[in-house]
Formats: sequence, C-alpha cells, structure tokens
Amino acid sequence: MYGFLTFLDPPRPDTKVTIERAIEHGCDVKMITGDHAAIAKETCRVLGMGTNILKADVLPMVDTKEQLPKTIGDDYGEMIENVNGFAQVFPEHKFLIVEALRQRGWSCGMTGDGVNDAPALKRADIGIAVQGATDAARAASDIILTAPGLSVIVDAIVISRSIFQRMKNYVVYRVACTIQLLAFFFLTILSVHPKEAPYNWTEEQLGEPVPNYFVLPVISLVIITILNDGTIISIAYDYVEPSPIPERWNLPIVFSVATWLGLVAVMSSVMLLHMGLNSHNKGSTFEEWGMGEMTYGQVYTMMYLKVSLSDFLTVFSARVANGFATDRKPGTALLSAAVFATIISTILSLNWPFGPATKMESLTTGQAVFTWAYCIAWFLIQDLSKVGLYKLLLNFDVAGLRTELELKEKRALEMKGQTGVEGRVNQLEEALKEVKVERIEPLEREVRALRESTVDNGSARLMPSGSSSSMI
Repeated sequence: MYGFLTFLDPPRPDTKVTIERAIEHGCDVKMITGDHAAIAKETCRVLGMGTNILKADVLPMVDTKEQLPKTIGDDYGEMIENVNGFAQVFPEHKFLIVEALRQRGWSCGMTGDGVNDAPALKRADIGIAVQGATDAARAASDIILTAPGLSVIVDAIVISRSIFQRMKNYVVYRVACTIQLLAFFFLTILSVHPKEAPYNWTEEQLGEPVPNYFVLPVISLVIITILNDGTIISIAYDYVEPSPIPERWNLPIVFSVATWLGLVAVMSSVMLLHMGLNSHNKGSTFEEWGMGEMTYGQVYTMMYLKVSLSDFLTVFSARVANGFATDRKPGTALLSAAVFATIISTILSLNWPFGPATKMESLTTGQAVFTWAYCIAWFLIQDLSKVGLYKLLLNFDVAGLRTELELKEKRALEMKGQTGVEGRVNQLEEALKEVKVERIEPLEREVRALRESTVDNGSARLMPSGSSSSMI
C-alpha cells in the first residue's frame, strides 16, 4: 500500500519584511540551503529575493580543516555575487561561499541553526545562531538570538549605524572645540600684548600692572568645560540618519572638516578680542558702532561668552558634516542641552557672581547682545565655509570621498527598485515573466502544434479526393 504525505513549511510572517529592510540598508541577502532547488526557488519567490538559484554542483568540495586557496574569491566570487542563492549544498559549500565573499572584500554575516552550519558560522565575519540552534552552532557564532525571527538583526544594523554617526559627529565637534580653545590661547599668549601698540593699556586704567599677554582666567575655562561636557553627552541622543551602506572611518575627511570649523572659530575669537582690547582708543570699531568703551574685566567676560557660544553653536554645524546645519533637525536632548548652556553662559556674563578676584566684570545688555549677534554671524560663515570645503574635497575625491558618496547614491537607487511600491511592481513583473516562461509559453507552443497538426491532417484528407476528381 502506497501513499503520499504533503506538508507545508512556510517562512515566518515577518521574514519578507525583514529581508526588505536588510536590502534597504545595503545588505545583499542570499539563501544557502540543503533543500531541493525547487523548494529554494519557491521560498525565494515568496520572500521576494529572486529565483536565480544554483545547485551545489557548480561549486567544488573543500576541506574546512585546511586553509582554502587565496584564489577562491577570484574563481567563484563573481558567480556567487550574481546569484540569489544555492540549494542542495553541503557544509563545505557553505564554508566556501562565505570564504569566497570575504576574499572579495565583503563583510559577511551568516545565520544558521544546525551542526552543518557551524563551519560557515565560524568563518563569517559575524556568525549568528538563531533561536533554538544546536550547541555546535551556538559555540561557533558571535551572536546568539534568544527570540524567534531575524528582524532583530536589521534593528542592530540600524542602531549600530546610528551610533557610528553620533560617534563621528562627536569626534568632529570635540576636535573643533579643542582646536578653538588651544589655538586661541596659543595665539593670544604669543601675539596679543595689551600694554603695547595698538592697544596701549596702562596701569592707571586697570588699577594694577598690565599683563604681558592676554589669557582668560581659569574660572572661565572651568565653566566652559563643565557646560561643554553636558552638551557633548547629549550628542549620544541626537537625531541621525543611518547610512544606506556599511559605514567606515574616513579620518582625513573627519579631521579636515573639524580643523576647518575650529580655525574659523579661532579667527572670529581673535578678531573680537582685537576689537575689545582696542575699544578704549579713539576711532575704534566699538566707538564707531556706538558700543562705547569696555573695561579690561569686561573684555575678559566678553571673550568668555564668545568662546562659550562658539562652542555650543559649533555642535550644530559639526553634526551635519556634508551639508548645512539646517539640513537635519537636532535631537531634543541636544537642542535642550545647548539652549540651557547658552542661557547659563549669558546669565553669568550679565551678572558675574565670582567677584573682582577673578578680574572679570559683568557685561552690559548691549555688549551681551552684540556678542550674541557676532557669534551667530560667524556661525553662519562657519557653516557656509564648511559646505564649501566639503564640496572642494568632494570634487577632488580626497580620501575617496566622492567614490563613497557615489556608491551610496547608487545603492539607494538600486534599493529604490527593490523595495517599496516600485520594488513591489518589479517583483510582480518578474513573477509575471516567470509564469509566462514556465506556463503560458509551453501552452502556446502546444496550441500551435495542435493547429499545425490539424491543418496537416485536413490537407491529407482533401488530397485524395482532389486526385480522384482529376482522374474522372
């Protein structure tokens, strides 16, 4: 007695969406299975992965215990890249596929649950054992999932790229602020001498000996540092946009942008210091603008406020390295921290609470407003010049910047055709082509054959009758 038992083992309901999200973020997903090729094609069709599935006979058998040849990537890499997956494979084939992709320069992740997946999981850059995997698969993996499904992998990709963006923004901001502080103090100590021309400050004006060089009091540096640290912490909660392709550190670009932001801030600080120290002289800029004369203590406080505001404004320019500060909205935490820090700095400059021992004096409202306007104007110049610098680096493809950007745009266009509404239309068109090739075209050929057969048979029946008439 014979019988057939059929069963259905469909993918999880969230698998299709997970694969689409992975593709949107630059991951090329391939299926590698020991099942029959027909099962693999149908599963790929359901998941929208494409049905270009090859059997294992196109791959050589390898010994996973020995080192593979360095030519595996050259020999089989292009073929592996251009297909959607492999069926009827052995563990050695999975190991070879991972190794070939790694030799081609890909960062390769591998998911699996069985003993037969262990070699490939171990060889991959990131081996991921799914929920319910065997002990062998768990031991060979870097990550072990404790819940069903693979969506957490894509979540991890998005979160990690967001973290990378925030780290990059932090580095740009930290380097720019460090350059501003150190370069400003270095230049003022070397080149700004208050008792010499053109400033000519005297002991009568200060009520004490005139310093040989200009340097901010220590208390002002402490306050700047404390408030800056609060702003820096909030960068961890800033709003960022994950890259469509895997990220990498491009340190020449990072330090070029950061250095430029810092140098522009230094330039503006030195110019404001010059105007402040020269304010008591006849024909000074402050006199022409109706700002009046400033005391030496007010110059101290003005420079404290200026450096503080420049630091807090620089964070908004540093967080968007390849565009204007207004191109991407800031996170609530970052914006709140910056607003709080600037308000505190302004209040302190208007009502300096630490007494004459610090040699700093409170600013007038007009002086504080002027400092704010000056900082905002230079922030716009800083941001505009940063965009110009980035375009210059882009045009000359410094450190592969243009190549990387073109790759991102190309990947985004590719993903636009694989996901969303357009992706769904493309998938339906591909499915229609498959149905036409596998079902409609064979039926059309069969219909044509039947018609030709009918025509031939009809001719054969008519010919004897015609011949007989001719003979009569």
